[in-house]
Amino acid sequence: MNIEGKLLGSRYEMIEKIGNGGMSTVYRAIDKVLKRNVAVKILRDEFTTDVEFIKRFEVEAQSAARLAHPNIVSIYDVGVEDNLYYIVMELIQGKTLKEIIVEERGPLPWKWSVNVAIQIASALETAHRNNIVHRDIKPHNIIITEDGIAKVTDFGIAKAVSNSTITAFGTTIGSVHYFSPEHARGGFTDAKSDLYSLGVVMYEMLTGRVPFDADTPVSVALKHMQEEPEEPIEVNPNIPFAINKIIMKALKKDVTLRYQSASEMLVDLRKALKDPEGDFVEDLEYDKTARTQKINTDIYENMPNYNTNNREKSNKEENKFVKFIKNHKVLSVVIGLMLLFGISLGGTLGVLSITNPPEVDMPNVVGLSKEEAQSKVEEAKLKFEVTSEEYNKDVQEGLVISQDPFYMEKYHKVKQGSTVKVVISKGQEKTTVPNVEGKEKQEAIKLLEEAKLKAEVIEEASKTIQKDYVISQETAKNTEAFAGDIVKIHVSTGVKQATVISVVGKNRR
Repeated sequence: MNIEGKLLGSRYEMIEKIGNGGMSTVYRAIDKVLKRNVAVKILRDEFTTDVEFIKRFEVEAQSAARLAHPNIVSIYDVGVEDNLYYIVMELIQGKTLKEIIVEERGPLPWKWSVNVAIQIASALETAHRNNIVHRDIKPHNIIITEDGIAKVTDFGIAKAVSNSTITAFGTTIGSVHYFSPEHARGGFTDAKSDLYSLGVVMYEMLTGRVPFDADTPVSVALKHMQEEPEEPIEVNPNIPFAINKIIMKALKKDVTLRYQSASEMLVDLRKALKDPEGDFVEDLEYDKTARTQKINTDIYENMPNYNTNNREKSNKEENKFVKFIKNHKVLSVVIGLMLLFGISLGGTLGVLSITNPPEVDMPNVVGLSKEEAQSKVEEAKLKFEVTSEEYNKDVQEGLVISQDPFYMEKYHKVKQGSTVKVVISKGQEKTTVPNVEGKEKQEAIKLLEEAKLKAEVIEEASKTIQKDYVISQETAKNTEAFAGDIVKIHVSTGVKQATVISVVGKNRR
């Protein structure tokens, strides 16, 4: 559908198509109210037929719109018109990081790459503090401005897409190379999943290729889950030691061994700029192994039979059973192997029961009250957590707006004991209509927007009011309204002039 020249929301004039993605088509547009260029993303048709997706999309887009950070593309507005669902956002002049990588056809300079990674991590730090996980960090979603500033786009939108019952095939193909193992297997994703994806982006910037590649998206996903990546320093020997360790830590399959927050990763990235060959990156896997070995050694050395004072006594008091075993070596080997097998089997089953709990059905709690949702989640042997309460015009106060992981109609199972995070509705937000009569038009619009209202300008001539000043407003001042409501304001086009014709010398009739 060609919508160039169309006016969306009585405000955004579509000028030209400037991009195409798996989820949307992007247009350059002019905001007729604020007189500025903006980017408008129009969702693809396959998403707009799913009612549940649209609800999630609106909630996620509104959440993302609250993010304010120099490395995050600002969202100005979200709307729908004639079945066109759109997001109005900051228009960035620049190239995507993917375009830069493709153009270079090889590794990018390590200092430049680390600076870009720092900016992305900084954006993620702010988002994660606001309980927003991106879930689709990849070079295609990172724009580098003409000044070299990295801007991350599509915050929150990926969550709505990934939870949708629609299969965004094009999106999956483009994104699977950057999926975390837990994302690839359809498990619970959180802030640490974004850090894994950032590790993949760093790997690609510094080597010119992704850590895992294959002929099909499924094969790539399996590699993320099952294979260890080749260390980037082996692909590009010019990568500094510390940066190689940062990437490998971000790419750990076990989430407990990765960076636990963007803030933690930022500390190491900044250190790497100053000391690129330093050995300061903490290897949690090595530390865990070393601690286990030390504990085992301490236990071994403190056992009574190995204590120097008790060793002689032990030898003297050797019982008949031990002597019997010593005199029957073959039998002792068999008994030893049986004991070893029993201990190993018991240990393995114990570890599996802890690390690999059974799967349970994910309940659907969207639209339920907090108490009903909690009861349903706990009945399924899952943990319940309210992450935030948000205003929502479509969901009644006290009901669940969204859940994470999202419920899928068929075959959606999660590990027993997993946490189900929910957002509770505070109902439709209310606001007070400000007095804008007599105000200059732009000031009036700004006052209404600050009150979370939308202005609809109706121009008319006036005999007394100066041009571009508000004559009247249709919604009375100081009255209560819902956030997002439209307030019509009548703005003067100036005093209407009449042309006087000459009647000198004319007949009175």
